[in-house]
Amino acid sequence: MFGGGPSIQLARIFGIRIGASPSWFFVLFALIYLLTGYFGDVVDGSDGQAFGLAVAAALLFFVSITLHELGHAIVARRNGIGIAGIDLFFFGGVAKLTRDADSPGAEFRVAAAGPAVTAVIVGLCFGVGLLLSNAGDVFGVARFEDDPTTPVYALLGWLALINIVLLVFNLVPAFPLDGGRIARAIAWKLTGDRNRGTRFSGRAGQGFAVLMMGFGIYLLMQGDELNGVYTVVLAFFLYQAASSAVVSSALSDKIGGITVADVMDDEPVTMPASTQALVAEDEFFLRYRWPWFAVVDDRGRYIGVLKRESVEEAVQGGRPAITAGELVEEQSETFRIGRDQPLEALLGRPGLRDLGALMAVDAEGVLCGVVTVEQIRRALTTAVA
Repeated sequence: MFGGGPSIQLARIFGIRIGASPSWFFVLFALIYLLTGYFGDVVDGSDGQAFGLAVAAALLFFVSITLHELGHAIVARRNGIGIAGIDLFFFGGVAKLTRDADSPGAEFRVAAAGPAVTAVIVGLCFGVGLLLSNAGDVFGVARFEDDPTTPVYALLGWLALINIVLLVFNLVPAFPLDGGRIARAIAWKLTGDRNRGTRFSGRAGQGFAVLMMGFGIYLLMQGDELNGVYTVVLAFFLYQAASSAVVSSALSDKIGGITVADVMDDEPVTMPASTQALVAEDEFFLRYRWPWFAVVDDRGRYIGVLKRESVEEAVQGGRPAITAGELVEEQSETFRIGRDQPLEALLGRPGLRDLGALMAVDAEGVLCGVVTVEQIRRALTTAVA
């Protein structure tokens, strides 16, 4: 869905960084606490067994969310869209794409991939129950029936239920939910205009958020403070995200004819990949006093970004002969963008936020220029005026 801020790396799957924000740990512990009481009611056993089931259920739930986001990420990668990572946070998870899809078909495939994975998880839960010859207990737990059951069926039933809720919620045709992105893709295909599709799904998202906020207030009035507050806060963030999409689409209409090539500096200072660390420190960082440089090969193709800290660490660590090409940042792909991309493709890019600039390349990967935050700001100011 959405999210941001710093995160702690938990794992790396298929080369994709999986991180968690501090708020995720709060939700994890709160969920374990609530589920301990739930499993204590539906399973005949000790408090320790209920706690163990609660820990397993909470972790499996977040595994489900991670798989959901991996579905988005893997399909995005297959459609030529870079992945900056996946973060778990207070309201779930988010796959951070380096850019938007460039066609309605790609947008639809990326948006539908997550719900498809969630649907498979639901099917697996009931499928395992069927193989164990007691799928009825799984259905019973999923419907919150009071009949006691075994730990395995209780776990499968709860996991199936929470993923059904996740699936239905995400398929609501309201931006920024997956259903809203699917709706945007369909509207984009029918109208031929991405911005019209974004406005349609964004306004639907605003309407859904208002309804959701009303439901949260109703829960508060009924004395359900925990779910009421959570629903209201989630609705607020949904409304903010949907409103941002509507405003962004209006801005995109104004700057639609401006490309990266129109605003970039087409004569940037670059560093050859063969430059040794000691030379890089003396002839580049000490000379220009810049925090980073774009590194290119002997044909001028962009390789990555080299930061001052990496060079200083190499020199002080007794590796002055290591080359710039070997020291470039791991996430250097997030700092590049096609020179023919529209200006709106720059907005919200993780690399732009982290570095303050992006490297503009042509179809062959040759570095053509550098576009900075200040250049983008000036272009936007001129366009809006």
